[in-house]
Amino acid sequence: MMDVTTTAPRADQSRSTIAAYVALTKPRIIELLLITTVPTMIVAERGWPSVWLMVATVIGGTFAAGGANAVNMYVDRDIDKIMDRTKGRPLATGEIEPRNALIFSVGLLIVAGLWLGLLVNPLSAAFALAAAAFYIFVYTLWLKRTSTQNIVIGGAAGCMPVLVGWAAVTNSIGWEPVVLFGVIFLWTPPHFWALAVKYKDDYSAADVPMLPSVASMETTSRQILAYTLAVWALSLAFTPIASMGWIYTATAIVVGAMFTYYAVALLRDPTPKRAMSMFTFSITYLSMLFIAMAVDQLVL
Repeated sequence: MMDVTTTAPRADQSRSTIAAYVALTKPRIIELLLITTVPTMIVAERGWPSVWLMVATVIGGTFAAGGANAVNMYVDRDIDKIMDRTKGRPLATGEIEPRNALIFSVGLLIVAGLWLGLLVNPLSAAFALAAAAFYIFVYTLWLKRTSTQNIVIGGAAGCMPVLVGWAAVTNSIGWEPVVLFGVIFLWTPPHFWALAVKYKDDYSAADVPMLPSVASMETTSRQILAYTLAVWALSLAFTPIASMGWIYTATAIVVGAMFTYYAVALLRDPTPKRAMSMFTFSITYLSMLFIAMAVDQLVL
């Protein structure tokens, strides 16, 4: 007869291990990246692409982003133990051995390249792997611990899903995805700096020169406002460049104004509470902008 008392802990341990490996991929970040991929594909198609193509692209993009995120955790496991925000990560707690995490991450990247290259097209695979390489080598290994521009330049990796999505549909590149790349590129600093305000002591303790940890709140807030205004302007420029309709344009105007309101409020009251409000809305902003983009093409 099976010993139920022995089997149950083993099952719990297996679930815990699986959850730890999933955590290595930073699934919340991946969700945000995928929110930008599918609407971009809809704009590229000027309607619904095939369900299979969307699913295949999303799966491949998930593997690529997850692999890059896992390498990031492998490299940063020393400072993750120091920072309150990251000390619960599986490599910081010892839940997963570093060697196993590295094997897992490299495996995901290999699968991503093969998946996209064979089931979508080589161009989408090239963009996805380029994003992973940029995130690993430029941001994680070079800029994160050496430059206040770490998230500005390194954030380019998070902009690549729009190029992946466009390439998946058209097997080419154009001005439309380049502008969307720019929108996310300019959005990333105010989004991340707002969060970093709350954890600036963490970054100081880990000797990571994230802007809020090395500059005054006034300087940080001014930078956040400047990037927010630039995002708003470029999002509106997307209308004529991509021949978007009134649904996207109206949404870009409204959510851009709201995003700017949060940035101005932070400049007037530069506190961690205001910064977290800015951070929370920044996610809503990007989601609403890209959802409106898709709806615009499907309805009009």
